[in-house]
Amino acid sequence: METTKVLVEEDIVIVGAGIAGLTTALGLHRLGIPSLVLESSDKLRDTGFALSIWKNGWKALDAVDAANTLRSKHPQLERSGTTSLITGQQTSTISFKEQGKNEIRCVRRHIMLEALASELSSDTIRYLSKVVAIEETGFFKMLHLSDGTTIKTKVLIGCDGVNSLVAKWLGFKEAAFTRRCEIRGCAEYKNNHGFEPKFMQFFGDGFRAGVIPTDEKGIYWFFTWNPTREDKDLEHNPAKLKHFALDKLEKMPSDVRSIIENTELDNFFLSRLRYRHPWELLFGNISKGNVCVAGDAFHPMMPDIGQGGCSALEDGVVLARCLGEVFSKKQGTHLKDDDEEKKQYKRIEEAMKKYANERRWRGIDLISTSYMVGFIQQGGSKLVGFMRDKLLATFLGGLLLKKSDFDCGKLHNHQ
Repeated sequence: METTKVLVEEDIVIVGAGIAGLTTALGLHRLGIPSLVLESSDKLRDTGFALSIWKNGWKALDAVDAANTLRSKHPQLERSGTTSLITGQQTSTISFKEQGKNEIRCVRRHIMLEALASELSSDTIRYLSKVVAIEETGFFKMLHLSDGTTIKTKVLIGCDGVNSLVAKWLGFKEAAFTRRCEIRGCAEYKNNHGFEPKFMQFFGDGFRAGVIPTDEKGIYWFFTWNPTREDKDLEHNPAKLKHFALDKLEKMPSDVRSIIENTELDNFFLSRLRYRHPWELLFGNISKGNVCVAGDAFHPMMPDIGQGGCSALEDGVVLARCLGEVFSKKQGTHLKDDDEEKKQYKRIEEAMKKYANERRWRGIDLISTSYMVGFIQQGGSKLVGFMRDKLLATFLGGLLLKKSDFDCGKLHNHQ
């Protein structure tokens, strides 16, 4: 039986209802510009449980007027402490309050996505909408969906994650796999868990772990390591994941280790860490004509400086600002003839180039820094471990704050 084809026309289509996609859509919405967000799943996906939002991320959330709801539900982290499980000694401690106006909170991912989505018009997100092909036709892009629908759009924004179809269309290679894996989990407590709002980090021989409260009843944790062939059977077995993490972290303080012990098996998630080579951002097409990418589709990176989600928020604000200059009420979107279509296409192309130029070096910087920090923090050799624990501990902590000291700006250039 042949699928019925439906043609839909839109000004702006965003593929993916993750952090980058929803922030872009909300930024445009705040500027009075509608968009359509295509999400392949049947609901918002909160894979990963939680994420750290640093100072730069909160500035981006403020720009789209979505920060205060999240602030009210997630306490500000007061400090971080790093401990070597090899020596048992604390190698560094950083007070976020003493470092100036640093705002760092661990935010539940589903609450963030819901906060962004709830501010959009009810018809903005179209679920169960998987893009399977992209076709050029004149000054437009034709998107073919798995359900037979065809969407004609003036602007195509790929926020479709690390396996992005849009990034592939732009000429990017698949994101590279590192030799690292990560287990993430979230422990839920019926009553107050009793841990202070602090980022606790631990290093061992070739592994790294972190524990961060999200609120009074939830604690997010992660464990990264370099897997061996024997670790292959962990992927689809949460019970083995739990046993593996607890075994590796046997020297962790018992009260902190109990967080992993109290994590339900449904709250374990394993992923192989991937990133895009910095030179691909330098020489590749972040934008091409009326198409661009944002978030993990643009700059997948290591999690070691906590900037994956924050940089996706930045992308959304900058992209909405650039497109706002094209689709503002003064410019208008009603096209009378081919000449007008061509003029608007050129304006869109310039806006996309402006976005790409503004975000290119920021992406290169964050990808490079996160890879380098991850290499040092998880280093298995004695030399790297010595450098990490004795020489670079304070430097690495300061580096995280330095990379978060960034302002992507407001939605309006004149603000």
